[in-house]
Amino acid sequence: MTTPDKPKAERDRPWIFRTYAGHSTASESNRLYRTNLAKGQTGLSVAFDLPTQTGYDPDDLLARGEVGKVGVPVAHLGDMRALFHEIPLERMNTSMTINATAPWLLALYAAAADEQGADRKLLSGTTQNDIIKEYLSRGTYVFPPAPSLKLTTDVIAWTYSNMPKWNPMNVCSYHLQEAGATPVQELSYALATAIAILDSLKASGAIPEADFPVAVGRISFFVNAGMRFITEMCKMRAFTELWDEICRERYGVEDEKYRRFRYGVQVNSLGLTEPQPENNVYRILIEMLAVVLSKNARARAVQLPAWNEALGLPRPFDQQWSLRMQQIVAYETDLLDYADIFDGSSEITRKVEELKIEAREELARIDAMGGAVAAVESSYMKRKLVESNSARLAAIEAGEQIVVGVNKWTESEPSPLAGGEDGGILTVSEHVEGEAVEKVKAWREARDQAAVDAALADLRQAASEGRNIMEPSIAAAKAGVTTGEWGRTLREVFGEYRAPTGVGQSVRDDAGDLSSVREAVEAVSGTLGRRLKFLVGKPGLDGHSNGAEQIAVRARDCGMEVVYEGIRLTPAQIVNAALEEDVHVIGLSILSGSHLALVRDVMDRLRASGLTDVPVVVGGIIPDEDAASLKAIGVAAVYTPKDFQLTDIMADVVRIVAAGAEKAA
Repeated sequence: MTTPDKPKAERDRPWIFRTYAGHSTASESNRLYRTNLAKGQTGLSVAFDLPTQTGYDPDDLLARGEVGKVGVPVAHLGDMRALFHEIPLERMNTSMTINATAPWLLALYAAAADEQGADRKLLSGTTQNDIIKEYLSRGTYVFPPAPSLKLTTDVIAWTYSNMPKWNPMNVCSYHLQEAGATPVQELSYALATAIAILDSLKASGAIPEADFPVAVGRISFFVNAGMRFITEMCKMRAFTELWDEICRERYGVEDEKYRRFRYGVQVNSLGLTEPQPENNVYRILIEMLAVVLSKNARARAVQLPAWNEALGLPRPFDQQWSLRMQQIVAYETDLLDYADIFDGSSEITRKVEELKIEAREELARIDAMGGAVAAVESSYMKRKLVESNSARLAAIEAGEQIVVGVNKWTESEPSPLAGGEDGGILTVSEHVEGEAVEKVKAWREARDQAAVDAALADLRQAASEGRNIMEPSIAAAKAGVTTGEWGRTLREVFGEYRAPTGVGQSVRDDAGDLSSVREAVEAVSGTLGRRLKFLVGKPGLDGHSNGAEQIAVRARDCGMEVVYEGIRLTPAQIVNAALEEDVHVIGLSILSGSHLALVRDVMDRLRASGLTDVPVVVGGIIPDEDAASLKAIGVAAVYTPKDFQLTDIMADVVRIVAAGAEKAA
């Protein structure tokens, strides 16, 4: 007779279950939050729209087409109040993915909590507040690095005294992996960021020396987990050991609880596929296992993307499906009954040590440059990410890295999941933006303008004098100041910043067979009388620049002259660049769902400028019906994530230019 396995006496508590959510309006998002909480979600993870993330109101010119698309618009205290209606903040754990405007959104949150009568010392949650990775990947930075670091440390210092249960910073390596980071780059760049922040905090003297270990203990991390299951799990064990080492040796933290690597995770969205999207369910589960199986490196909070996020915004059912995945693993399996099942494995130990050695070497290189900020300003880290992403895409194109349903086993039955009238995704109605514009105007008209002016004057003075920005921001929130007014006031003091693009000279010569495309470029250039010139533009506030960067790099590899000025350009700026640079073709990259409004604006401006002979191609997460609409207004070609062969796209672009040149001749 065999003896059944004996689980340990006390079962571990599960991690916090989250879904990353927010769209259209604060009231609609609140309804979604309360529904998800009723389904067993145990924490909130707020997705803000791009105007909110970059400090603009819904009626700002730069906000056009972006309001409510990738998250919820929060323009003032009234929106924050509506967002958390009937949700007791004192008992909720709230994560807010916000960076450049983190002090402002935390100020609004604190003001809303005050209205509820909540004790600030009981508020728990996280502001991401990691501006360094925004310069490298996601692009929602606003101010230059130095004042941005000051704002980050302001939040850390203020929460230490006023909201001690709050995680004031979430060092975020998630978006680094989305931008192509290898496991070693994700480890080293994230840890270098944490070091830069803690060094800055320590130098500021904002926290007494004796209390510094407690502040270190409030720093958390937000990571990514991809499909290389064993490597990703070993990466997490390496993270925990390296962080313990840094806290102990660099900062002298003796108490083990303040050296713990506390992290939340959203598993990889980069690897989710538009073809055969149902396969993404398996990918998400496998990726989640990498961050929950190893007890010594288990995530404190998990949020999972939905199977259809490569198609568009997930619906409530899709989010429920991802939530149920977490609940089944936590409650139906025996995962939480046992100690770490990987302890003692020589293979796991070998891989962890290998990652740690390489990460230490990269950290030393960054340190020799002057740290993470210097490595951003020199474009070192950005350039390395662009190179890594180029290598990843080239491997997929060559079939060396298999992606099921994309470059192998592509024959497929139609997916019933993606059918139906809604196309399997949630669509934000066009009227949402207009209503948001009217609401923010009404908010401004109803407030006490004298109180607003006084609050903004104090905010400006605090920023100019180097005082902590949090209390003036909370006072501004309560006076009725808007997100755009807060952002504009600090822009006037700190200025704005454009980060290096990382797109230098040609990165690869072996990205597929480029010879035929290069020959075609040479032939068309001969017909044109000069080098074929390609403008790659990022209109609107979408800072996800990976696709645009890779298109720019591959176009240059193919012999084209490339104009790429980075993110956050207005349609007017793009058309002006087309005029000044005298380009032959324009490529627009938009992943925020604002493609219809922004592309229509660009096309109208091109016609008004007499550039009707310059073809426009568009790339992004674009449903079929929207692609048809874009072509109806004159767009020459539309590319979506299923079009992964970049060299084929280049050949297509050359054919489009050649056809136009022949027609003109």
